[in-house]
Amino acid sequence: MSAARDFPDQAILEVREPDGPASAFVINSPHSGSFYPASFLAQSRLTREAVRRSEDCFVDELFSGCGALGAPMLSAKFPRAYLDVNREPFELDPKMFIETLPSHVNSQSLRVGGGLGTIPRIVGDGMEIYRSRMPFAEALGRIETIYRPYHAELKRLVMRARQAHGEAVLLDCHSMPGSIRVGERGTRPDFIVGDRFGASASRQVAELALHCLRAQGFTAAYNKPYAGGFITEHYGRPSRGLHALQIEVSRGLYMDEQNFTKSAGFEGLRRAINVFLDSFMSMAGVDTSYPPLAAE
Repeated sequence: MSAARDFPDQAILEVREPDGPASAFVINSPHSGSFYPASFLAQSRLTREAVRRSEDCFVDELFSGCGALGAPMLSAKFPRAYLDVNREPFELDPKMFIETLPSHVNSQSLRVGGGLGTIPRIVGDGMEIYRSRMPFAEALGRIETIYRPYHAELKRLVMRARQAHGEAVLLDCHSMPGSIRVGERGTRPDFIVGDRFGASASRQVAELALHCLRAQGFTAAYNKPYAGGFITEHYGRPSRGLHALQIEVSRGLYMDEQNFTKSAGFEGLRRAINVFLDSFMSMAGVDTSYPPLAAE
């Protein structure tokens, strides 16, 4: 499989276990990977700098204080432009492939239509990634050797928390352009908390996250324009004690978006996020009244 060749000596993911016993919380950073295989860059019509425009730069570092608070972190080492694990396993665009795709492929989703499927077609504002069409085997290799192991590890961490504590809270961490505006006044939010409009987490959990962010003076929006992707949709089952929130942080707070470098605000924001995690995790608590899960 070409995906295995693309990452011969580079880990595809990293799990940072907590310093002490694991809590009911799991932190996930699926889009912060920054290792771009040479073969992938050769396939692309874009420069390395241009293709990085879909990367959630430094998000894993911003949330890295979670380990001291008892929460493990899973982070991707592969880039989102290469493979997006915040999608169904087979959300693929037929225009990208040489062959007709199998019937199990979801080629009709809005995400595929926008060029942002499991194998993205574009980055940034509609910039096409690839020079030419690829064989379906290329996508299958990435899905089998990277996508499935990543989700197997994420499921393990979430279910471990649920089994140990009766409840699990997954924070799926991302970044957004600093130019994003919300509401009638066009406010630029510092954070956006998404719970799939109540489907992936209890309202109490989402409101507590918003409260803890706003208590530090941040502007925090709720569900718009980012309500959550496949990860929150797939892992969030609040009726079963599985809560998943998507957290978007503005890149304008911590980096130069043109040069992909940290700004003077990075360390201050990292400390503020650690305070947020500490207060949120302390106040959220856990509810052990959910019945045990059957083996899956």
